[in-house]
Amino acid sequence: MNNSELNNCANCPVHNMGNLKKLGIDMSSFDFVVALAGNPNTGKSTVFNYLTGLRQHTGNWPGKTVTRAEGGFEYSEKKFKLVDLPGTYSLLSTSTDEEVARDFILFGQPDVTVIVVDATRVERNLNLVLQILEITNRAVLCLNLKDEAKRNGISIDDRTLSKELGIPVVPTSARQGEGMNELLNTIHDVATGKYICKPYRIKTSSSELNSAIEKLSREIEVEYPNLPNLRWVALRLLEGDQSIIDAIRNGDLGNLKKDVNLSEVEV
Repeated sequence: MNNSELNNCANCPVHNMGNLKKLGIDMSSFDFVVALAGNPNTGKSTVFNYLTGLRQHTGNWPGKTVTRAEGGFEYSEKKFKLVDLPGTYSLLSTSTDEEVARDFILFGQPDVTVIVVDATRVERNLNLVLQILEITNRAVLCLNLKDEAKRNGISIDDRTLSKELGIPVVPTSARQGEGMNELLNTIHDVATGKYICKPYRIKTSSSELNSAIEKLSREIEVEYPNLPNLRWVALRLLEGDQSIIDAIRNGDLGNLKKDVNLSEVEV
């Protein structure tokens, strides 16, 4: 079954079991894995605590000093593993926290990535949202702190935002538990394939850059036909992202086994 078929298969997990094990995530008793991402101070920890209750524990990411928090919950007869990623403002891998968050979404390929956004600062949070949508087809936007937004006279059209982003948007006030049942239902629908996301992807207006990305994407696809996120990977290679170069060489992207000298690829 290829990635396209897997993404449209109801009740089929899409996570990369091999890479999850490398990242220290045990999925032996869970059906789906959910990543929880977001900027700092968006109420992400409150969402995590609400969903997992006492069924959680902490440790460190393999080879990192960054704390990893994970927990579990059951919904509609399915068991979900929830992994709370470090709060970050971007996924450009300029810090260990950013690297951990990006690598988990990219390599672990969680069944759903829940992006927690501060409803009082949506525009500021969208930078991370758009970066995440570049590397996953399964995401839910949790528009948290809607109570604070209301107190500040801020009104957000969540339906229009959902249409523009191509993913479900769920307004919540996690501290009061408002909207959390809808969030659970939406996570379930995306994980099981009942809701098919069509995430917005940024397109560059530079014909030269587009040409280079397309050319490199084709060459990479020939060598690695199962590689996910080809366009994004090509762009990161053009930018000289060493971590992505290493990931292709050691097979972390899509559990690829074939070795290649990327310096021989003409860009």
